[in-house]
Amino acid sequence: MAARRKPPRDEAAPKRAESLADKLARLDIAREEDLVLHLPLRYEDHTRLVPLAQVKVGETVQTEGTVANVDIAYRPRRQLVCRIEEVDARGGRAGLTLRFFSFYPNQQKALAQGARVRVYGDVREGYFGPEIVHPQFKVVHEGAPLDDRLTPVYPTTAGLSQEVLRKQVARAIAGHPDRLTETLPEEIVRRRALWKFGDAVSFLHAPPPRLAALTQKALDARTHPAWTRLKFDELVAQQLSLKAHRAARAKRNAPVLTGTGALQKQLLDRVGFTLTRAQQKVGREIAHDLKRSMPMQRLLQGDVGSGKTVVAALAALQAIESGRQVAFMAPTELLAEQHYRKLAAWLAGLPVEAAWLSGSLPAKERKRARERLASGEAQFAVGTHALFQEGVELPRLGFVIVDEQHRFGVAQRLALRGKGLADAHQLMMSATPIPRTLAMTFYADLDVSVLDELPPGRTPVVTRLASQKRRAEIVDYVGKRCEAGAQAYWVCPLIEESETLELQTAVALHAELSAAYEDRRAEARPTGEEGASRLKPDHGGWGGESG
Repeated sequence: MAARRKPPRDEAAPKRAESLADKLARLDIAREEDLVLHLPLRYEDHTRLVPLAQVKVGETVQTEGTVANVDIAYRPRRQLVCRIEEVDARGGRAGLTLRFFSFYPNQQKALAQGARVRVYGDVREGYFGPEIVHPQFKVVHEGAPLDDRLTPVYPTTAGLSQEVLRKQVARAIAGHPDRLTETLPEEIVRRRALWKFGDAVSFLHAPPPRLAALTQKALDARTHPAWTRLKFDELVAQQLSLKAHRAARAKRNAPVLTGTGALQKQLLDRVGFTLTRAQQKVGREIAHDLKRSMPMQRLLQGDVGSGKTVVAALAALQAIESGRQVAFMAPTELLAEQHYRKLAAWLAGLPVEAAWLSGSLPAKERKRARERLASGEAQFAVGTHALFQEGVELPRLGFVIVDEQHRFGVAQRLALRGKGLADAHQLMMSATPIPRTLAMTFYADLDVSVLDELPPGRTPVVTRLASQKRRAEIVDYVGKRCEAGAQAYWVCPLIEESETLELQTAVALHAELSAAYEDRRAEARPTGEEGASRLKPDHGGWGGESG
């Protein structure tokens, strides 16, 4: 009897698996559990077929027709252009153009004249009527069955198709049903009328057949009960994680910063500030935290002009009096430099040395600033993300101040705090209004202080919404304010996240405003050092808080 031949070995299989793993890793998917919780972005409806004659511009449709002609065009660029048509019951002919700017030979071959194709995509107005650019398509026979359920569309990455991702997710769910076991106590699920965890996950990955249009809208809007259940789990996990972080923080040791109050008194005498009741209250809360061995993590919230900077400066002096260094970090170089100039003016005459550190500093100045910080000669470091780059040493770091904290990543803030020999106290400041209950929920690992009053003479910030119809009125209002000596920012929106389109928009606005304000100077989107110098008047109170 002849020996059975072994099947040929697939030498490329390990490499394909490794390539797939690398692509999944880009999506933070390392385990099959991650695939189970890799939830759809949206859904496509391949359950309905819209006749070609009823296809409308602006809609996302699935339709079907016979290829009437196909050709490669070269103007304005190389593209595959296919025309599908259908004759209705009355003998009328309807058509749709399919356009591919990037295509493969097998696609061109599949779209042969006479082939019947089913296409899905967004319909737009083209040169020759309605068209779909880069549609999904497949060759079918007339009367081919439609899908019986919505098709999930997942977040993906280059080289990882939706088809492969769907198969991986389905395999992870089918192969390990234990991963869909309930995660919450039954009492909580019942009391809050939540879906079961497994039911919610299964529903989102594979919605059942023939869903009503209303249900699909709820899925896309993420208001469906299945989404509500997953959101609840996410919030529970976040809260548990933050509370665990807070408990771990309580076990760490931070430098005890008692201070004497002498430098604080000198600063207040020098600048002539009279602190508001809110500033005094918040100052006491911060001072109390700094005197404890548990690392402080406090969020200081207050409107622009409420006096966050002076509160932070007074706390910094308490740390410096205790023999420690302070790092003050801002998200942009312009804002960081404003803080530095303000703090340097306040500290002039006090026995405190401040160092300015940013990525744009000349190499010689940057080296000198690093040396002053490493030796302890400079007790107060002010800068941008350059503060937590390699080569910057703060051997006696005891207190970290982060302005506009939401614009820094958690890893960046932790990297800066880790530069000290012990866990430094941390104060995060934000002018973004956050309801106190929301702040206590979202920042469960932080203590929250609020400056809820403005210093005397400060004008509250007022936000107004105006329609495009009042544009001329707004232009006139801004012009009058500028004539009175004020400055104005007019921020243009990003359009499709395109830097080019943003520049065009800013330039167009610049032309409009220049014509409206012939005797006023208007700048169109300055950037870098040139932009900073144009937008900064005399270094005083403009652009930040003076108290």
